[in-house]
Parts: sequence; C-alpha cells; structure tokens
Amino acid sequence: QVQLAESGGGLVQAGGSLRLSCAASGRGFSSSTMGWFRQGPGKERELVAVIAWSDNSTWYADSVKGRFTISGDNAKNTVILQMNSLNPEDTAVYYCNGVVRGKPRYDNWGQGTQVTVSS
Repeated sequence: QVQLAESGGGLVQAGGSLRLSCAASGRGFSSSTMGWFRQGPGKERELVAVIAWSDNSTWYADSVKGRFTISGDNAKNTVILQMNSLNPEDTAVYYCNGVVRGKPRYDNWGQGTQVTVSS
C-alpha cells in the first residue's frame, strides 16, 4: 500500500517562508509525476505544483507561481515544496500525491501538514 507522509508545516507571518517535505513509500508506489495539493478552510482541494521526474519540468498554479518552488529526489521518492512570500490565502493543509492528468493518482492520502499564515 502506498504511503505518503508530509511534514514541515507551521505558523508563519505574512511574507515568511516554509519548506514542506513529502516522503512516498510502500508497495506499488510508482509515479512519474508528483505534486502538492492544498485544501484551505471551506475550499476544495486544489493542485498547486507538479514535478515530472523524466525531465524535472514543473508546473504551478497561478496563485503560487513565482513564490513556490517544487523539487525532489526521484530515487528517494521525496518531494519538497519551498514556499516564499506567504500570504494568508496560502493557509491550508498541504498534501503530496502522484499526479495523473492533473488529478491525484493515489486514493490514500497522507495526513497532510498544516500551514497557517497570519496577517
């Protein structure tokens, strides 16, 4: 069973930075593309960043473009999300998952990591 574990969240003031980490493991894990999703209060879960291991190409939602950077190590099944210039609208629980055509690949999500940005 695939296991996804996110860490690195916390409380930060507007303008601050956080670095999130994701470790993927388990039988059956194999994803050529990984991404970070987030779910803010009263909102649906949304995809915010994607990395393709084949060429390390990346994609970002407009709301985070220029502020967030996704990276990782395919061999270690780890994905990083560096978040800079945070604003209160970034407050959410952040999750990682494989990505297929913009959708989460695996049904079982990790616990996520809470990011709270104060104004």
